[in-house]
Amino acid sequence: MTRDRGPRRLRRLDRSALLAASVTVLSLTASGCVVVHGEREVLPAATKGEAAKALKAFLTAYNKAQRANDRSLDAGHVSGALGDIDGAKLKAGHVTAPDGNSSYKALELTDTTYTIPKKAGWPRWFVADSASNRGSSRWLLVFTRTGADDAWRVTYLTVVAADDVPVFKKDADGFAEPVPAGDPALAVAPGKLPARYADYLRDGGDTFASGAYTNALRDARKKNASRPGLARQYQDEALTGGAYTPLGLRTKDGAALVFFATRHYEKQTAAKGVSLTVTDPSIKALMKGEPKQSLTLGYVSNQAVLDPAKGAGDEGKVRFLGRVAGLTGAKGG
Repeated sequence: MTRDRGPRRLRRLDRSALLAASVTVLSLTASGCVVVHGEREVLPAATKGEAAKALKAFLTAYNKAQRANDRSLDAGHVSGALGDIDGAKLKAGHVTAPDGNSSYKALELTDTTYTIPKKAGWPRWFVADSASNRGSSRWLLVFTRTGADDAWRVTYLTVVAADDVPVFKKDADGFAEPVPAGDPALAVAPGKLPARYADYLRDGGDTFASGAYTNALRDARKKNASRPGLARQYQDEALTGGAYTPLGLRTKDGAALVFFATRHYEKQTAAKGVSLTVTDPSIKALMKGEPKQSLTLGYVSNQAVLDPAKGAGDEGKVRFLGRVAGLTGAKGG
């Protein structure tokens, strides 16, 4: 009897207690009270009801912020590239019109289609494709959620011609297929697109199809690089990770619609004896320092591109469908 109460007996009791605890956890999991390794399960990012609710909440907050020129009013509904662009715009607006924008016309989004991918883990995300009262183009908004307790935030917003919105690949339940960051079947792996675009703007190349945001933009930069009394230099950087993570959806033909972000700088340097005159009120509002001889403008850009399967489409080149950029900072020197 004495031996039964010794260390060996206690170890047996410990193992029994652990086994009982394990059974309890499994029982709770089966009942739905505890989720174990839920991040490994492939699930729809949202229901259509949740997606519609997220869009409505964003639109309400966005319109309030734009009307009041108050970035705090929609800060909880935006992030990433859109957060940078929208935040800087509202910051400048608050300086130039602190009482708000009385002439602001509320943004209306209608005829919305929700494309919701199935995926494991976080972040989870979906795309809202809407008509607006701002023209005939479609507004594509990417809503991202980084955890179960986080709010849905719009990280990308691009405007695309209605005919350019691709047909997505969907399963029997109507859910879309997300594209891995390193997908080898595409012309450019989605995760590499930000750096490839930054490299292209600097060096050129054949990665991207001709268009306003590729060869035409490079030509415009060359034309403006050197003007009498003023020189311009450009620097482009990839934005990746966190709220800037490139996100892609498989299209029906094996390509992918990919959203990604980049940062751009333009430095203007005046020749000796030439003064820099800044007239744009938004630049003045965001200005740090005094532009005695130089002015550096910072921009963030988010874009939607069609990334073809290798060897397909416009000789396998990535084609821009839409791009929205905004001034985010200015520095004088």
